[in-house]
Amino acid sequence: MQYKEILLSFLFLIVTLTVSHAQRPEFGVNAGGSGYIGEFNQFNPLKISGLNAGGFAKLNFDPHWGLGMHYNYGRIQGDDARSKNLELRNRNLNFQTSLHEVAIIGSFNLFDMYSPGSRKRISPYLFLGVGGIIFDRYYLYDSPDGSRTAYLLKGVMTEGVEKQLDRYAVVIPYGAGLKYKKTENWTLFGQIGYRATFTDYLDDVSGVYPNAPIADLRNNGYIVSDRSGEIRPNGLNLYNPGDQRGDFRKRDTYLFVNIGISYTFVSPKCFTF
Repeated sequence: MQYKEILLSFLFLIVTLTVSHAQRPEFGVNAGGSGYIGEFNQFNPLKISGLNAGGFAKLNFDPHWGLGMHYNYGRIQGDDARSKNLELRNRNLNFQTSLHEVAIIGSFNLFDMYSPGSRKRISPYLFLGVGGIIFDRYYLYDSPDGSRTAYLLKGVMTEGVEKQLDRYAVVIPYGAGLKYKKTENWTLFGQIGYRATFTDYLDDVSGVYPNAPIADLRNNGYIVSDRSGEIRPNGLNLYNPGDQRGDFRKRDTYLFVNIGISYTFVSPKCFTF
């Protein structure tokens, strides 16, 4: 509800500024792949593990600068069982996270495609912003019959720390793209954008293995904290309390790779402020 109110307020601002000035409002949708860099993917910044989709409302102040309100839904995941790293396969953890993102993003077109009389139809662009996410973490359990079930980790402390209960985080979106002006109103675009986050628990893995009494304070977090014994013949876990569970990075990162289409309301007036 809070995000909806912010979006409606921004749409009202766009309409007000458009009526009183010659700024050009733009509305668009996008879809593509989602990726993530963290404890399950430490070295491949382009790895895609899920899908995303979203939309935006934007105000173009001049042929180069614009500011928009963006909403995106995405899903990311990781699985030690599919890793090439033996240590990670032995760890035998996994996760799936769904996230809702709302961000205010400024963009800069390198070329002028929108001034009256401009013949340019293609322009690279850069963007940078600030936003927030609401996210839910799941762990995936493989049953003996071959089925896989996702269990929500809400309220579960698999490392025995209160930070794992947070579902909100601030994010810094940044990236680049390429747009093609098909007509005066319609634009096609493709982009890649990373999100620097202020959390290390997008994947529910960060620190060390907990003591059982601490983790059990919240819905038996100890049970899903160490799953290494599930793949060992003797069924015994490999790790002890205090052993490293995550890597030494302090924050996770995720990315969206999108293609999209937008519609710009073109005014016969020149851009003004």
